[in-house]
Amino acid sequence: MKLKELPQEYEKAIPVLKKLENAGFEAYFVGGSVRDTLLKQNIHDVDIATSAFPEEIKQLFPKTIDIGIEHGTVLALVDDEQYEITTFRTESTYQDYRRPDSVEFVRSLEEDLKRRDFTINAFALKEDGQIIDLFDGLSDLENQVLRAVGNPHERFHEDALRMMRGLRFVSQLGFELEAETALAIQENHHLLEKISVERINVEFVKMLLGQERSAGLRAFVETECYVYCPGLKEYGEALLRFADLPKKTLRTESQAWTLLIDQLGLEEKEIRSFLKQWKCSNQMIKEVQLLVYGLKQRKQHFLEALDLYRLGRESALNVEELIGYFAETPELQQVTANYDKLPIKSLSELSIDGNLLLETSQKKPGKWVSEALQLAERGVITGAVANDKDELLVYLKEQNIGI
Repeated sequence: MKLKELPQEYEKAIPVLKKLENAGFEAYFVGGSVRDTLLKQNIHDVDIATSAFPEEIKQLFPKTIDIGIEHGTVLALVDDEQYEITTFRTESTYQDYRRPDSVEFVRSLEEDLKRRDFTINAFALKEDGQIIDLFDGLSDLENQVLRAVGNPHERFHEDALRMMRGLRFVSQLGFELEAETALAIQENHHLLEKISVERINVEFVKMLLGQERSAGLRAFVETECYVYCPGLKEYGEALLRFADLPKKTLRTESQAWTLLIDQLGLEEKEIRSFLKQWKCSNQMIKEVQLLVYGLKQRKQHFLEALDLYRLGRESALNVEELIGYFAETPELQQVTANYDKLPIKSLSELSIDGNLLLETSQKKPGKWVSEALQLAERGVITGAVANDKDELLVYLKEQNIGI
């Protein structure tokens, strides 16, 4: 097969391939970008594989960075662009199911492609548009089948994360796992315990954000990979309930975690420890806790002024989008309008502050100051009092604050 037109990203990188070829080496575009090109999707990273060894690559390109030279990868800086150039290689056994015990550089493209994970990721593309397909990946692409290259058991023993990558591709592409590949994942799913949670997290989140999330989740449960993922061992049925939710693509990672936690039925006090198991950042945990609160409120009633104030505009809109999974129509414009009507958007906009309260009263500093500000803040948000200094001081006196 030969492509009539290459994406602009490839066109810009052709001089890199030609430079390698003019020096007597083979060079191809490889990896997921080739697959995405064939699927007519936008590409991001341009990866190049070559028969040139790392030192030979460095001799050809004046500006390089050794980003993974022990595995044959050199970053070449060419005309304000960066290209990862990797030497054809074969790999030995994998004692830890994630890294090869040793890497051997070779001159053979076929030997290099044999170690790829799935047939749809094992293409090589020449600068003239010619597709090199040694494992019937084009047929699998056309039939929307996800098949491991060669023996699937060997591929998953080389890097157990490939099982999660496979499930992620099911979700992102809507492809179906080929029978032997699916069986191999099911029989080897326990190897995920050898993989760092951080790496699993990346693939799991991508799976939840895929346009075919339901298919990905079902495969996740059917292959029993969920058993070896943090905090999910007892939640097979809940994950299937998640899969049954309306087919709407989640927009953000925080929304994905929020909807998952909702379907798992976790208590508010359990959220932080659950997400910590997944090695989520403190910022992500904070965002998700806020969205879980907001979704709980939104399931009961339309977001009120205090809800909107606590959530902020962005989180409020995220919550409103999530309500679409529960047989309600999101009212995004109404949420935006209601948020814009709030008299204040943060405590800093309040017409009084702690210093003013201390000056006005004869009381010593203490907890009462923050309690008074919270009371004033709530009063302004709910419309009980205007955001005016004098009116707020009167309001607080009426509330027996003792100012």
